[in-house]
Amino acid sequence: VSPRHPAVRILEEPTAVELVGAGLGNDVDRATRELAVLDVEPRRQRRAIREATADDWPGIWSFLRRVVGAGDTYTWPPDVGESEARALWMAAPPWRTLVAVDDGRAGRTIVGTARFGPTQMGPGDHVAGASFMVDPDAGGRGVGRALGEHVLAEAQARGFRAMQFNAVVETNVAAVALWRSLGFEALVTVPEAFRHPTDGLVGLHVMHRRL
Repeated sequence: VSPRHPAVRILEEPTAVELVGAGLGNDVDRATRELAVLDVEPRRQRRAIREATADDWPGIWSFLRRVVGAGDTYTWPPDVGESEARALWMAAPPWRTLVAVDDGRAGRTIVGTARFGPTQMGPGDHVAGASFMVDPDAGGRGVGRALGEHVLAEAQARGFRAMQFNAVVETNVAAVALWRSLGFEALVTVPEAFRHPTDGLVGLHVMHRRL
């Protein structure tokens, strides 16, 4: 947690590439060797997860349209327009939208986003739902896991008793594995509920975890 901004969670991810900008020229291989041999603390790439603002939307939209447009993970129209997407993703309270921002040599970049809130109204509003998107260019860097852990902690702190995902595409094996590793279980798989662009009709998992 940032001491200056308590609502912002700071994560750190060491990379060999960061050492290139710290006096080792342009030799990434050498930087990697330095990390392996020297018992020193390298400069780290910093990641903040914070509340999204209106100014963040262009950065979110830059990859949200690619994720949705692929048509293989989201139950949104692949050709969703920007105004519709913004209304869906930047939802009003009690839903909250977050962004993961990496602060590297290229400046601050939004690399992922999440939204969460109650899945139902009234007597069912103690169960949270959530959605996540990671910039495909930032894949493999732990962004999805960081967002997932952050959202689970925030939901629990806000009094939710459980979290439920209603439409996890069964062929999205990376997402399914991530959620299982974070304690979710698939309660049921609705057969042939999703038209995958290459795999045809596939199932949708309903996944659940107590908080």
